[in-house]
Amino acid sequence: MPGSTITAPRTAVLVGPYLSGKTTLLEAMLHTSGTLHKKGKVQNGDTVGDSAPEARAHTMSVEMNVANADYLGQPWTFIDCPGSVEFANESQNALMVADMAVVVCDPDPDKAMALAPILHFLDDKKIPHLIFINKMDNLGTSPAIREVMDALQSASQRPLVLREVPIRDGDNVTGYVDLTSERAYAYQEGQPSKLISLPDSVKDREEEARQEMLENLADFDDDLLEKLLEDTVPSPDEVYAQFTKDLAEDLIVPVLMGSAEHDYGVRRLLKALRHDCPAPETTAARLGLPQKKTTQAQVFKTLHLPHIGKLSICRVWSGEIKDGDLFDTEKVSGLSYLQGHNMTKVSRAGAGDVVALGRMDSVKTGNLLTQQGIQDATDGWPEPIKPVFAQAISTQKHEDEVRLSTGLAKLVEDDPSVILESNEDTRQLLLWGQGELHLRVTLEKLERQYNVGVTCEPPKVAYKETIRNQTAIHARHKKQTGGHGEFGDVHLDIRPQQRGTGFAFESRVVGGAVPKQYIPAVENGVRDYLGAGPLGFPVVDLSVTLTDGQHHSVDSSDMAFRKAAAQAMREGMPACQPVLLEPIYEVHISVPNAFTSNAQTILSKRRGQILGFLAKDGWPGWDEVSAYLPQSEMQDLIMEIRSQTQGIGWFNWTFAHLMELTGRLADQAVAEQKEVA
Repeated sequence: MPGSTITAPRTAVLVGPYLSGKTTLLEAMLHTSGTLHKKGKVQNGDTVGDSAPEARAHTMSVEMNVANADYLGQPWTFIDCPGSVEFANESQNALMVADMAVVVCDPDPDKAMALAPILHFLDDKKIPHLIFINKMDNLGTSPAIREVMDALQSASQRPLVLREVPIRDGDNVTGYVDLTSERAYAYQEGQPSKLISLPDSVKDREEEARQEMLENLADFDDDLLEKLLEDTVPSPDEVYAQFTKDLAEDLIVPVLMGSAEHDYGVRRLLKALRHDCPAPETTAARLGLPQKKTTQAQVFKTLHLPHIGKLSICRVWSGEIKDGDLFDTEKVSGLSYLQGHNMTKVSRAGAGDVVALGRMDSVKTGNLLTQQGIQDATDGWPEPIKPVFAQAISTQKHEDEVRLSTGLAKLVEDDPSVILESNEDTRQLLLWGQGELHLRVTLEKLERQYNVGVTCEPPKVAYKETIRNQTAIHARHKKQTGGHGEFGDVHLDIRPQQRGTGFAFESRVVGGAVPKQYIPAVENGVRDYLGAGPLGFPVVDLSVTLTDGQHHSVDSSDMAFRKAAAQAMREGMPACQPVLLEPIYEVHISVPNAFTSNAQTILSKRRGQILGFLAKDGWPGWDEVSAYLPQSEMQDLIMEIRSQTQGIGWFNWTFAHLMELTGRLADQAVAEQKEVA
């Protein structure tokens, strides 16, 4: 079987939906390659993947796990990625340095759509990938493999090419037929599959599937197409070579199958990777990196570990990295290979290697390390996924506030899809992420690694208030306590402004009634009041004009006029018919078109103003529904979207405008604000 020359280590990344069996597959690949003497189980918490305490507590992957192996003389790095969409940022960064992606899925047509976001990312970034249909031992009376293939094809922009057909014995799948070699194999648990005679029961299906495979390959090769038209049978070597070429160029998606739990098809998968996986220099070229002999390495994960410090996990593209090397002012302080949570120190790393570099303080995820220095991420490196869910957090102990800031800064660096925001309007510290589980895991790490416990609550809505009417008001601040007193006298006109214009102040005083040096103090006094109006919320969209006043040659001062202005605002604003404003966001929900009506229903129930929907650009079979939605209705929006779209719908949001809110909801918001005050 032809394949690329075995030289530099390859990297394969395992991705797929939650519960598809990626961690179990990683364990099977490590065991089959001889790296592990005994396979662990996810349920027992003893796998190489899911090595973090949080992963084992939740019985699921919550961050990428790196493992190394050697199969038939070829060194490999395997990276197991989380399946939950809430940790998708981890997968995207790992995939950027992958020579090949293995997309793991169930043999269930109803779950095929869950692959759409993953496959779209792979196609968009032109990352070669194959599909491994796992859990074939549980196929039972499920639909035939052609129905599974049809469902998977609907989620992929690239043609799927089946490389095997299953051999059934009643409801059980007992083996497979390789469509290239036309050889049949029987599964043997924990052992290589056994070569058997091609069963009569599968001959017709095998011939049909093989013809489909060859026709798919012929779409990308004129010589192969000519042979098929002339009814000439291509040799297995020609077919293998075509697979390798088309896969490296991301023109096709081969489909293999098996059962990771029983080691079915795992050796076949490893052999396919060994012969078809592109070399690291091909991957580097895909990222736009020039071919060099000097050092180039890309950081794709940052990790802060207790008692170890910061680790920058990188893939070396060319040259080599040695302990003590300098990149700008950053010195490599230790190199390590990773095997789950275990680390093995090494003195150097060469092209193709994945290693952790110690204590590179200024290096960030995406950075390219070169002998010329530390460079920003290469073109096309994915931006962190924008957060869609927030919690307001506060320390359980006042003395933990410094540790909170330090710990969260490191966790945000570890996971760029987590954002920390200090909200000036609500005076809350907000932690943003991809969902409730995402933030829960982040805070569990905060407590475990930095010994900081926090209290969470939903964020407050950043209500504002404005006025509908105008008024003229006169106020005098006078105070005599012996010696110099305080005296300030102002006449103010308060008027509403158009929505979104903010606050404006001007003076029309003539004749020196209020000396010029005190006019800024009057504006400051007005601004002091605007932090909380008659309804208790920040005031926006109004103008205040100083029209007249009086001063005292001895007792007037900046502070006296400042207090007089604030007093005038307190007395005048209630007469201006204050009204509550709620923030409105423009949201764009992306869903498969089978769920478009679900998205519209969700928005309607949440007081959304639907603006329309269009076919999502670049996403065949998907729609984007646009709407205006009040901030108060957005807190758990992502959870409902996912629950109504098999977990794959999402939304983007931007602030749009403020809108008047009246009635019961306004009364409730004002009452809650007064209770807090």
